[in-house]
Amino acid sequence: MDFDAYVACLTGKDAKAAYALAQQIAEESRASDAWYSHFDEFAALLSHKNSLVRNRAITILTANVRWDGEGKFDALLDEFLSHVTDVKPITARQCVAALPEIAEAKPEFIPRIRTALERADLSGYPDSMQPLVLKDIVAALEKISALGNRGA
Repeated sequence: MDFDAYVACLTGKDAKAAYALAQQIAEESRASDAWYSHFDEFAALLSHKNSLVRNRAITILTANVRWDGEGKFDALLDEFLSHVTDVKPITARQCVAALPEIAEAKPEFIPRIRTALERADLSGYPDSMQPLVLKDIVAALEKISALGNRGA
C-alpha cells in the first residue's frame, strides 16, 4: 500500500479499519523510525475536521516523537497542546493521555506541557465530561512529575 492509501484509510469512513491502522502505525513507530519520514503528513491530520482523525494523528505523532531528531515536533508543540482543550472532549482526553509519553521523549517540553495542563479551561465541556478530563489531566501531571523525579 502506498502512503496515500494509508492516509485515505486513516481519514476514511471505515472507523474500525482506520483505528486499527492507526494503532498498527503507532505500535510500529514505538519500535522503529519507519514512519517518521511521514511525520509532516501525520501532523497535517491534527487539524482535520473529524475528531476521530485528530485522535489518530495524536496517537501516531506521539509514537513518533522519540525519533524526532530534526525538531519537527518542536514546531508542532503549540498546535498539539491546543488539543488539550479540543472542541471534542474525547480528543482532549486522547491528547492529555499522550502527553506523558511526549514528556518522556522530549523532557525539555515538560514546563510547556505542565502549563498547558494546569491552565486548561474545561468550562466548554458538558458537566458530565469535565470531571473525566480533569481526572486525565491530574493523572498526566502525576506521570510527568514522576518522570522529572527519576533523575533526582
